[in-house]
Amino acid sequence: MKYPQITNIINGEQATGNNGSLEVESPIDGSKISEVILSNNADVDLAVKAAEAAQPGWANTPIKERVQVFFKYKQLLEANMEELTNIVSEENGKTFGEAKAEVAKSSELTEFACSMPQLVSGELLEVSKGVECRIERYPVGVVASITPFNFPNMVPNWTIPNALVLGNTMVLKPSELVPISANRIADLLKEAGLPNGVLNVVHGSQESVEAICDHPDIDAVTFVGSTRVAKIVYKRATSNLKRALALGGAKNHLIVLPDANVEMTASNVAASMSGCAGQRCMAASAMVGVGEVDHIINQLCKDAKEIIPGKNLGAIISAKAKERIENYITEAEAEGAKVLVDGRNFVVEGKENGYYVGPTIIDYVKPEMRIAKEEVFGPVLSIMRSDDLDEAIAIENSSNYGNAAAVFTQSGGLARYVAERASAGMIGVNIGVPVPREPFSFGGWNESRFGVGDITGKSSIEFWTVSKKMTTKWNPESRTNWMS
Repeated sequence: MKYPQITNIINGEQATGNNGSLEVESPIDGSKISEVILSNNADVDLAVKAAEAAQPGWANTPIKERVQVFFKYKQLLEANMEELTNIVSEENGKTFGEAKAEVAKSSELTEFACSMPQLVSGELLEVSKGVECRIERYPVGVVASITPFNFPNMVPNWTIPNALVLGNTMVLKPSELVPISANRIADLLKEAGLPNGVLNVVHGSQESVEAICDHPDIDAVTFVGSTRVAKIVYKRATSNLKRALALGGAKNHLIVLPDANVEMTASNVAASMSGCAGQRCMAASAMVGVGEVDHIINQLCKDAKEIIPGKNLGAIISAKAKERIENYITEAEAEGAKVLVDGRNFVVEGKENGYYVGPTIIDYVKPEMRIAKEEVFGPVLSIMRSDDLDEAIAIENSSNYGNAAAVFTQSGGLARYVAERASAGMIGVNIGVPVPREPFSFGGWNESRFGVGDITGKSSIEFWTVSKKMTTKWNPESRTNWMS
């Protein structure tokens, strides 16, 4: 194995699990690169106890001092960029460039967390003569973050920097498919000066997630993954009186108008549907062509054919996922859709045991087809046709999801028309992957998000803190009114 066995990290030390182990294989070539221990309720309880013990001291550390750990952590992310990039690429299957961009985004997320002292400095107002009202923010307590396989470095950093800078302590449960990045993050934070117990990493699968949702001493839970599991986690965590924010899947629609810039639209749509092998909740998986857009589709197909697995397209996470994706394509074709670019049965020379699906473009998909409604999570674009813009918007609005939507046009008025009517939390205009940059927050609508608020940016402050309101009067001689 290239990497040693991945263990839990509890109170700053490696700890074994009590629920067996699982091989970690690289999707690039199917090789075994590590082994991860799996945890049960008792292991989660140990991690929570460590977080509980560390929380009062960490919360009482001034925020300006807590932030210093993350200034150092940001420097370490950048100093170890190549190593962290290689880990992401090997355990997830991303191309090196995609993995490097992921780690760079983690650095940006950490940079935002370092601005927290300016964002949570409190509010003070003299509301009446001699009477002041003040608001201060306090950490929630012990929190947990459950993260997916598709961004093993970035998604943990959606939550770790903000939650910890704000004084919480955490139990992190990464996907058992990509455990190496999580432990390396914990190592770098320890090197940056994070006290033992502030961040604990527990590896495992369903049993670990259920233990987190049920544990009486965990105060808040975030989850990122499929909508099916997000619903379960949200219901289970909130039924145990925790605050919860669970991000689910997506079916992002790109509405393409005939006047759209051909080259820019085709390259953006191709990159959106195939980036990270389509294994991201911001991927474009559905295009709605309005009127005559064949000239754009022709260019899109040309661009897609330049995207080659093993070269500039990464691997699919597992054999099971590859099979599921290809079944969607085959089913759509059998139902009458036309496959313009076919990525099925792709084998990369020298990596015959890897898991690859080439970019796939399917035209004349009907809105009622399964591929048009469900999240495929692969480099597959379904093209639906509409006669006018309102019909295209109706197709987008009919989706149960609501993560992102985009419109491609050279008309500002039509772009605004779509942006105001699309049922999604993140909107792009001539941008295929409209991910907000910090300080703007990441979060969708409908069945792409369960809970209130967003997981990153300024909006996350409400989730990771509780507010205390204080009203004071020290001057009895002051003129009084009904407020005082």
